[in-house]
Amino acid sequence: MDRTELIKKYISFFTENGHKEIANASLIPENDPTVLFTTAGMHPLVPVLLGARHPLGKRLCNVQRCIRTQDIDGVGDAVHHTFFEMLGNWSLGDYFKEEAIRLSFEFLTKALKVPVERLAISCFAGDRDAPKDRESADVWKSLGIPEERIAFLGKEDNWWGPAGKTGPCGPDTEMFYWSGEGSPPKKFDPKDSRWVEIWNDVLMQYVKDEKGNYCEAAQKNVDTGMGVERTAAVLSGLDDDYLSSCFLPIIRELERLSGKKYAGHEKEMRIIADHVKAAVFIIADGVTPSNVERGYVLRRLIRRAIRYGRLLGMRNFVPRAALPVFDIYSDYRFLEKNKAVVLRELDEEEKRFAKTLEGGMREFERVAKNQKRISGRDAFLLYQSYGFPIEMTLELAKEKGVKVDERGFDEENMKHQELSRTASAGVFKSGLADSSEETKRLHTATHLLNAAIKDVLRDKSIHQRGSNITPERLRFDFSFGRKLTQEEIRKVEDLVNEKIREGLPVTAAEMSPDEALRSGAEGVFGHKYGEAVSVYSIGTKGREFSREICAGPHVKNTKELGRFKIVKEEASAAGVRRIKAVLERDVHMV
Repeated sequence: MDRTELIKKYISFFTENGHKEIANASLIPENDPTVLFTTAGMHPLVPVLLGARHPLGKRLCNVQRCIRTQDIDGVGDAVHHTFFEMLGNWSLGDYFKEEAIRLSFEFLTKALKVPVERLAISCFAGDRDAPKDRESADVWKSLGIPEERIAFLGKEDNWWGPAGKTGPCGPDTEMFYWSGEGSPPKKFDPKDSRWVEIWNDVLMQYVKDEKGNYCEAAQKNVDTGMGVERTAAVLSGLDDDYLSSCFLPIIRELERLSGKKYAGHEKEMRIIADHVKAAVFIIADGVTPSNVERGYVLRRLIRRAIRYGRLLGMRNFVPRAALPVFDIYSDYRFLEKNKAVVLRELDEEEKRFAKTLEGGMREFERVAKNQKRISGRDAFLLYQSYGFPIEMTLELAKEKGVKVDERGFDEENMKHQELSRTASAGVFKSGLADSSEETKRLHTATHLLNAAIKDVLRDKSIHQRGSNITPERLRFDFSFGRKLTQEEIRKVEDLVNEKIREGLPVTAAEMSPDEALRSGAEGVFGHKYGEAVSVYSIGTKGREFSREICAGPHVKNTKELGRFKIVKEEASAAGVRRIKAVLERDVHMV
């Protein structure tokens, strides 16, 4: 099935069933600082999943672009991707298990015409925290799924959340499609890879509290996810996602550029196609290659694509390999708008990496000179510092008649991966996903900071370029071409504290995007909005100090914030400054 056909069918089905389509949000998370990128359709909805009201109602649906960095090393097989699209529908305290499952079943069997006999289901097996989810299994059976096609699995397979230490969570029920030849076996074996997961309904039935208890949620939500690439391939009778409409034009271009066929070079071409596509979307969303955070992920993707391109004999190829991405995703208008910038960044990064590769070749010659064997540590140095995949080192070594300690390389690589996992774990521990009072206060403070910066610098062209909030501090990025003076920093800090002392009310109103913009509300990142948005104002009517389109959690009055203090002002990227600040409890201000 074609990508665009699948998306159209999905959105049409759910809008016909009372859902409102919401915007496809930026890859840069606005309301969930626990991740570098938007990793699922639910991330832009964190505040409403926690109880905030969505201006479009309780039934929502969309297709959301996503990046998952933990899958980078897994890319190369037929099903893993760094960039992917996620179809999702949500119930925010409206329908729950029975209707969620019924809608999923109807879409699969009626809209997509998937035969019931090719479907299998998994449900939560239960543990000490929550009972076995027999309710979901009974709904599936009532719809015609036989009992032997339903498997009960543990938390590692059929449970979601909470996103932070506390918050909404619950069992999920997953749908599998038989992709093998012939009739599927009567009994569902989740370990049989021919059963391919195509959809997941997360049933947020519980709330985990600070003591670790799982309590029934006052607002029960449904959050579903269907991967476009996987589903499009499976429904087209393909066991390789890279032969689907989501990737095939890129693969064909790589065959043309390299003079080699996909068959026999699947791994290299899959990695290049995936990484180049991901890079195009990340750059178009405003990120440039660097050595920190999102820029580092982007740089790693581009350079990994270049390394594997060189194994296929390609040079100066990345911008050309990227061109089909703009055609595949022509429905994303912002891609075409940013096309020149994307291609320039790809070209410049490829030129930068060419110099690094030259240094790597010199290092290879050094470690291989007069040696019969290259150590695992040296092989890993070539990989880590110079971007040489082990395949490249093996190929070069073979030409010289030198062996490589592959086992030693694997051991060094595993050590590095473990360190990387440990270092990145902190990214997932807290933030707005916890919806704590601290994060509410800091989130509200970013609105005051945004307005104060424009006021002090007397520059209305300044715009927010990102934020990251934990319960301890806020980080706020904004467009500005120079370092702030100490006097400017002091004035910004003083102005924010002045507004806190004034005890200004924080109010929300729902309106159309056009009305919001006409009212002077600032929209973050230039999103495409839906039919209605929430606009948060700080100050009395007609004398608002701040007015922003925003989704989430705020205090009711600025007097709740405490004393605002800027702890650091620094560069974040070219033309972007970063402020880090904290809120101190001050009895004289509250």
